[in-house]
Amino acid sequence: MESKTVAHRNASVLKTGAVVVACSFLFGFAMVPVYRIVCEHVFGIKLANGATSATTANLVEDTSRTVTVQFVTNVNSKLPWTFEAERPSIEVHPGKLTEVWFDATNTGGEAIVGNAVPSVAPSNVSQFFNKTECFCFTEQTLAAGETRRMPVRFFVDPQLPKSVRELTLSYTFYTNEVATRRLSETGSPLPAAG
Repeated sequence: MESKTVAHRNASVLKTGAVVVACSFLFGFAMVPVYRIVCEHVFGIKLANGATSATTANLVEDTSRTVTVQFVTNVNSKLPWTFEAERPSIEVHPGKLTEVWFDATNTGGEAIVGNAVPSVAPSNVSQFFNKTECFCFTEQTLAAGETRRMPVRFFVDPQLPKSVRELTLSYTFYTNEVATRRLSETGSPLPAAG
């Protein structure tokens, strides 16, 4: 009788554990679209592919002023990577499509998948910073010792208030634990085709 109770309790713990693991897995995948929605609709940050080619084709460069765009790079302490911008800052004319490069290196001993989360400051004018190409939210898989150069293409909207002369684009790279685990188990960070 006692062994049935223990077996029933163990089965209950296993079911609860399986539900928690499944919910955690789904939560990880749900965070990317939720973050996109919050950034774009609550904070006004336009993320990767936020500007269409039609929008950039109609841009008129404002050569009468420049805006300094600073680049800040961070890596979460659990991720054994280095990550830096090719240049710490750049002067741009509003309305001019600009390209900058970032370098990430996996200093760990195994392949790791990372994701970058962007932010723009000051937040009250972040809607004037438009990225047309960005590595943010795209899984970046780096083998041990591998370095990858990644571009960001952007423009500062000419409607940016003239009192704003400086913007900061920040990125923080985090380990994508689910994709890294899948990579070590199956050789691919992508989920199996259903």
